[in-house]
Amino acid sequence: MRPQVRDSSEVESEVWDDPVRGDVSFRVLFSADRTPTSSLYTGLTELAPGGWLGLHRHTQAEVYHLVEGSGVVVLDGVEHPVGAGSAVFIPGDAEHGIRNTGEGALRFVYAFATDAIDDVVYRFSADG
Repeated sequence: MRPQVRDSSEVESEVWDDPVRGDVSFRVLFSADRTPTSSLYTGLTELAPGGWLGLHRHTQAEVYHLVEGSGVVVLDGVEHPVGAGSAVFIPGDAEHGIRNTGEGALRFVYAFATDAIDDVVYRFSADG
């Protein structure tokens, strides 16, 4: 483990585009399987206008910090409007998802207090 500085524009985007996980792209910024880091897995998510991340759960708590755009985050069935500057704490195993309701991109940083992306097992509600 060592200190790191990364430019998110230099990290390759990963894309989900399906009826369960959603229409979303994300960049994994720090993850022990990709960077010499531990104890924190974090990235940057982007939802195009109309984009969404499907309702899901995972054991780890998560934080979203919106840096651009506007949308609606759903937390255990309750919708909350969010925009640039909003911070969202999601307890472990809470059902959540987010959708872009604005005219431009919705971008947010997400973080988990775990070593790597592979530690997070997504359980999508639409999977049953």
